[in-house]
Amino acid sequence: MKYYEKDKIKSVPVQDAVGKVLLHDITRIVPDIFKGPSFRKGHIITRADVEELLDLGKQHIYVAGLNGEIHENDAAIRIANAALGKNISISDPKEGKVGFTAQILGLLKINVQGLAKLNSVCDVIFATLHTGQVVEKGKELAGTRVIPLSIDENLVIEAEKVCKEYYPVIEVKPFAGLDVGMVVTGSEVYSGRILDGFGPVVQKKFKDLGSRIMGKELVSDDLDMTVSAINGFLKNGASMVAVTGGMSVDPDDLTPSAIRAAGGKIVSYGAPVLPGAMFMLAYIKDVPVIGLPGCVMYYRASIFDLVVPKILAGEEVKKSDIIEMGHGGFCSSCKNCRYPSCSFGK
Repeated sequence: MKYYEKDKIKSVPVQDAVGKVLLHDITRIVPDIFKGPSFRKGHIITRADVEELLDLGKQHIYVAGLNGEIHENDAAIRIANAALGKNISISDPKEGKVGFTAQILGLLKINVQGLAKLNSVCDVIFATLHTGQVVEKGKELAGTRVIPLSIDENLVIEAEKVCKEYYPVIEVKPFAGLDVGMVVTGSEVYSGRILDGFGPVVQKKFKDLGSRIMGKELVSDDLDMTVSAINGFLKNGASMVAVTGGMSVDPDDLTPSAIRAAGGKIVSYGAPVLPGAMFMLAYIKDVPVIGLPGCVMYYRASIFDLVVPKILAGEEVKKSDIIEMGHGGFCSSCKNCRYPSCSFGK
């Protein structure tokens, strides 16, 4: 890593400070009326500022030169624009920092390798939320700045090259609005002995992500009936099928067998996630079919919230992706749930 020496800080006459960076706030005081900064640290002094500075009693001020360097605000904007992907807005620079805000509901994606490389550039910092989480429109996602008041332009160019190599460093991927067929299993629900408590929970989760339930079919604990319901939704154009319940290893829990019998190519049966261990992900042709264990009904956050948003964002979820969910896949069941502002799924 190459380091560049900065011009030494020095006190200069105000008249000689034009084009240099102010290293401290300069306060204006009007007795009984006003007290506050007339000039803030980091301000680049212009010829128009000289008279006002003299009126404030400043004959000499502490400044740093910009010889071959870029002001912190300009550097932060350049780095932000180089890193910026889709569906994110950036703020005006303030005290050298530029913020990133989501423009849509979607899945936050951070190029983690690129982020590490960017933060290895001398005097550059870029901090983000964890990748792979659902973010609402207006959510603050990240911030970038440079450490000194001015930075050698070669370092900014180096940061821009990193951003180009790993582009985009940060983006929000939109969710596809899918038509989801829901199959609710269970003889007790099918017979009307109890009300379906699973369907409404799953329906709300999909709705919150911008998809809709195109239909719901209740089936008994019967293999052929469940297969028929899955195939019926596929025939009617479902973009995804969700089968709720029947996911354990009990003899009458037939959902995994039904998904296989319907032609499902299994990605994973089981996930290192609690709650959500008995989850299944499969594909019938190019249509994702998910088997949802009962925990999805009872917990605010579960395997559903870690896998389904990725599918809706157009990502291919592989077996290896599910295996990696073990790190952060344990929910502590806090008394007051704060998901997604917690470690679950991170």
